[in-house]
Amino acid sequence: MPSTDQPLDPPGAPESEPKQAPEWWEDPRMPWKGKPGRADILCWVGFSVSGIIGLIMIPLRPVLIGHSPLALVAITGSRSGLVTSGALASVGRADWWLIALVLGIVSSMKWDPLFWWAGRLWGRGMIDVVAGRSRWAARTADKAEWLGRRFGIPAVLLCYILPLPAAVVYATVGMAGMRLRTFILVDLLGSALICSFYVWLGFRLGQRAVTIVDVIAKYSGYISIALIAFIVINGILQANKQRSTAAAKTRALPEAESAE
Repeated sequence: MPSTDQPLDPPGAPESEPKQAPEWWEDPRMPWKGKPGRADILCWVGFSVSGIIGLIMIPLRPVLIGHSPLALVAITGSRSGLVTSGALASVGRADWWLIALVLGIVSSMKWDPLFWWAGRLWGRGMIDVVAGRSRWAARTADKAEWLGRRFGIPAVLLCYILPLPAAVVYATVGMAGMRLRTFILVDLLGSALICSFYVWLGFRLGQRAVTIVDVIAKYSGYISIALIAFIVINGILQANKQRSTAAAKTRALPEAESAE
């Protein structure tokens, strides 16, 4: 009897290739479309560096504000550091307050051109990254995008006054074609105004602010330890949440296939 078994593929047919795992840059959470170029990588590395520095500075802030507010202002452009500088100057303990003001103006805006550049490179993709964090982020991102498109220069200045997602506004004006020189000049003006206000506020508060700073300096070590513990615990909780979500999706996939 002839065999009833038939080959799955006709003779000479090419063998089916196994599916390749997607490249890291194909992650839909990334802001670019397609393979990133050198400019995309450089911009993304800039964001990564800024995020790492921000994370490192969380437990260091109470130490620096109590013992070296000038260093805190130079690294982060901290508004609390500017208030502290003004307050210390009002009681004769900081003749370097003008240096702190200049450093604060520059440091508080140092990462802003990155967001402008991201808007030029990725357009709406950068806004989608911010909006994808939560429903609240999506709503505020839409409003900030509208504000940036409608008002441009005033919108950049408003980011220093109102609780707006500045990243979205800066990316929007970059996407809309605002020149880098114009953006930097407007951003510099906003930074100078707000930093000057906080130094002036420190002068007005005087000894009252200095007393608070002295208390922070006294207990800064304990505050830093508490902040480090919070970062570690929050990281563990977020990792567990992501694993649970991934496991739930894995269990749901066979059930959906069997239902079909």
